[in-house]
Amino acid sequence: MHQELNNLKRKAHEHAEAYKHVVADDPYRLHYHLMPPVGLLNDPNGFIYFKGKYHIFYQWNPFETAHGAKFWGHYISEDLVHWDKAPAALAPDQWYDKNGCYSGSAVVSDGELYLFYTGNVKDEAGNRESYQCLATSHDGIHFEKKGPVIHVPPGYTAHFRDPKVFRHENKWYMVIGAQTEAEEGVVVLYSSEDLLNWSFLGPITGSRQNQLGDFGYMWECPDLFPLGDKDVLIVSPQGLAPQGFKYQNVFQTGYFAGEVDYQNVRYQHGDFTELDKGFDFYAPQTTLASDGRRLLFGWMGNSEEGDARQPTHEHEWIHALTLPRELEWKDGRLYQKPVRELKHLRKDNIERKDVTFESANPVSFDGINGNVFELEVSIIDWNARSFSIKIGKAVKIRYDTMEGILSLEREGFTPDKEMESRKCYLENLHHLQIYKDTSSVEVFVNHGEEVFTARIFDEPDAQSLVFQSDGQLTASLNKWNLERITEF
Repeated sequence: MHQELNNLKRKAHEHAEAYKHVVADDPYRLHYHLMPPVGLLNDPNGFIYFKGKYHIFYQWNPFETAHGAKFWGHYISEDLVHWDKAPAALAPDQWYDKNGCYSGSAVVSDGELYLFYTGNVKDEAGNRESYQCLATSHDGIHFEKKGPVIHVPPGYTAHFRDPKVFRHENKWYMVIGAQTEAEEGVVVLYSSEDLLNWSFLGPITGSRQNQLGDFGYMWECPDLFPLGDKDVLIVSPQGLAPQGFKYQNVFQTGYFAGEVDYQNVRYQHGDFTELDKGFDFYAPQTTLASDGRRLLFGWMGNSEEGDARQPTHEHEWIHALTLPRELEWKDGRLYQKPVRELKHLRKDNIERKDVTFESANPVSFDGINGNVFELEVSIIDWNARSFSIKIGKAVKIRYDTMEGILSLEREGFTPDKEMESRKCYLENLHHLQIYKDTSSVEVFVNHGEEVFTARIFDEPDAQSLVFQSDGQLTASLNKWNLERITEF
């Protein structure tokens, strides 16, 4: 079986090598985001700081741009900015994970790296089984599978996955996304003394629990951690119906904040708040940085619908991870900012101080354009009904002061390329930090109060940035080109 493992990983490596020139020729290949070397990437997994380096794993189907039997791809970094590709960590080669090494997490204990993941198994009739599995490593490169440590308990379906392990008061805990036999999404809690033997404690929250009504048929990728004076639970519920500007994507991701009672297995929490108001964000995972910051990576994607099709399919790859973000609990909500290390990518700064935009006159500036850049907009004085920034032909950011609505518009992926939008209510707008890559945009609003993430597929040579206000507005602009981090 060990030889089979090596063979399957070798086939994935050979496939990536065979298609590397096809992938590299794609003008939509990103410059400073993590992508698969070939095939499909989805959830970030096992985000951890281990022996002086950051490790991020990801769900990976190397053989096609569709979901299938997932591997764990692997990148390593010393600075959260420049990443080296490592060999695949896990391959679906055992009876308990033969249809996919699904999402999970990592912890460090006694100098050893522990990976927990869901083994996905299907029989010939398509019936699913799932197992929470363990693999360990001394060096962070070579992993030895230990097999299942948790089986699905009574009362739950085989949709039981995505273990996130953490330490609290000298005991190990694990949260798992689950579906009850009544087909309602919940998060369940386990505990352990040794990371090998686990005790089921029960659900901590979910659909029709606490103050929630019907809240989805499955909850994926839970992550529970302290932040400020709160216990924050990030989770990705499936099956939420749209409500106004909320829940507009096929699946959603957000957080609860409150207090966990580990003794009585209770979680008193507030309302669900979406983490990202854009189009492409799902299944995030956090870890602690070496200096104690809470960091997050998300999947810059979501499940596709209908005839929507990203053009990177033609170059044998799809999807990417978001930029790494720092989390902070402030003013009763979770703030997200790009990690400060990303400043090391900046070059060729162009600054325009105290620029006044007049009513309805579109404005561009020499040097404040491009296809790959960071743009900071600090608004000094508002006397306008609205303000917008158009990036190329496919993206527009607009704030309406009268309605208090911030919107991100993009050209859709359907054949007619019809424009689509995501919106949120915002009391005021005073700062934008925009990261534009070849085929993505991430907009951090008011130093992380809101975030919009989207994949975009403009004409590859689109370079323009156009500013426009309805009324008078004064702002300062800072624009940087950003270095390419590596050749993936």
